[in-house]
Amino acid sequence: MNYYFKILRFGLLYKRFAFLNIFFNFLYAIFSALAYVAMIPMMQILFGTTPKTSVPPNYEGIGQIKNYLENFFNYKITQYMEQDSGIALLFVISMIISLFFLKNIFNYLAMYFITFLRNGVLMDLRNELFRKTTTLPIYFFSEKKKGDLMARISSDVLEIQHSFLSILELIIRDPLTIIFSLIVMFSFSVKLTLFVLIFIPISGGIISQIGKSLKRKSDRVQKEQGEFLSLLEETLSGIKIIKAFNAENAFVKKFKQSTTRFFDFSNRLLNRQNLASPVSEFLGIMVISVILWYGGKMVLIDQSLNGAIFLSYLGLAYNILTPAKGISKAYYNIKKGDAAAMRVLEILEANDDMEDSPDSVEIKSLKKQIKFNNVSFSYEQSPVLENFSLEIKKGQTVALIGPSGSGKSTLANLLNRFYEIDKGSLTVDGTPINQVKKKSLYQLTGMVTQDSILFNDSIKNNIALGNPNATLQEIKKASKIANANEFIEKLDQKYDSIIGEGGNKLSGGQKQRLSIARAILKDPDILILDEATSALDTGSEKMVQEALENLMKNRTSLVIAHRLSTIQKADLIVVINQGKIIETGTHKQLIAQKSAYKKLVEMQSL
Repeated sequence: MNYYFKILRFGLLYKRFAFLNIFFNFLYAIFSALAYVAMIPMMQILFGTTPKTSVPPNYEGIGQIKNYLENFFNYKITQYMEQDSGIALLFVISMIISLFFLKNIFNYLAMYFITFLRNGVLMDLRNELFRKTTTLPIYFFSEKKKGDLMARISSDVLEIQHSFLSILELIIRDPLTIIFSLIVMFSFSVKLTLFVLIFIPISGGIISQIGKSLKRKSDRVQKEQGEFLSLLEETLSGIKIIKAFNAENAFVKKFKQSTTRFFDFSNRLLNRQNLASPVSEFLGIMVISVILWYGGKMVLIDQSLNGAIFLSYLGLAYNILTPAKGISKAYYNIKKGDAAAMRVLEILEANDDMEDSPDSVEIKSLKKQIKFNNVSFSYEQSPVLENFSLEIKKGQTVALIGPSGSGKSTLANLLNRFYEIDKGSLTVDGTPINQVKKKSLYQLTGMVTQDSILFNDSIKNNIALGNPNATLQEIKKASKIANANEFIEKLDQKYDSIIGEGGNKLSGGQKQRLSIARAILKDPDILILDEATSALDTGSEKMVQEALENLMKNRTSLVIAHRLSTIQKADLIVVINQGKIIETGTHKQLIAQKSAYKKLVEMQSL
């Protein structure tokens, strides 16, 4: 339940709907009790036991309202009976129909207004989850599977929505119905009602025992759903490789294993949940049987209870059993949804260790240099950089080369502050990078990676991602600089063409040139090129390299490259191995000496 009190804050925006729901549930509970009370006059007419009253009653205050209403109905029925017993019966039936009609109208209105609350909470919870997901640091996603995150935003939130409604029924409508019914039942017979109440804690204890394991079983179901969604996402992303390596059967087998576990966990959960209805119904029949035995003695033997009142009492007892059954069902739903709330709150309450501090500053442009000073960094327990120092001056192009795993991409990630450094300092114009506002830093940097990250949108919107207010003319200008305008103009919809998921309607070179155009339009002071041409063929590489050279003009650039032919014009080439700098210099300087760089150039030229 503690999880739900945290979720309830999302309902504050829709509190007016909650108040309306409570108001109409209050009316529903009153009329639900009155509808069964109204059956007493009808049964008295049928049994011929209607008290004859020819004098209209006097109203003597709220304390005597029960006697007043009883005498008033008896007076009206006596008048109708004197005319025609059929008219009296029709009057009573009309009153019963009216009360049941109002009861159901109020029930509908209560559910009508709670719908806005439920769906509003669902919408806001998903929006907040998505917002929080996009703001969490990169390392968070390396620890979580995509499918699991998708399951939390979709199915877990939906489970909370159903449980949210169950709580409102649990604490508002059903308890009110029980309370008003009990008040009337006490007014009929205190002795019989106290006898009935003995069995309610017993029933509640049995129901509670059944529901104890639902949270654990539901958690297994939701985790397994995240597993097969992750497998589905991986399969769709890598379908080419799966087919190329003839691995379809292996992935189908893994998916079947996951869905089989989901099948087993779901069966256990639903079978336990389905136990609620028959158990509560059987307990209800037991309570009714006890009432028939004990109340029947009061009517037939003791004659301390009127037969018509006893039949109405049975209706009120049933009126208690239905919401009691609803409460038990809501209890099961809450237990089941408890695991979903816990998984959702794990995201919402995740700590962002890289959140801007109150004394963070904005840097609008790079004026002097970027400086790595004795920087050390590890991924979990695996060291990547050790006492690394490098200064990149404003306007300088610095190229990083070295074997895979030497720390080149890690330097780019640290400069973007995707991760925090372990030791040392990384400064931008003398300001430690963890004291620069993240939005300011991201505005300062532009990135072109080996994998062109594009979205299933128009070419225009993909290019304008970093500058949403750019005009079409500015987008075209950036595209021309990136050598992309030529192929864009040949498309049917030109800049309004939808490029498909991940840009799959375009070639590798075309996608990369769009990425470069996006970086050009953003116009960053600091440019990071992470192996931007390594995945391209020779023809595409030439066009992309020309576009990159246009992009790097008058910018501070950090270039990570495997193809050494693309970095010969760099102001400084830094050779890295196992997180340490082994040599630096220009292309000419490094070629002139027996350097590791020279050996790499010679190997690539073979």
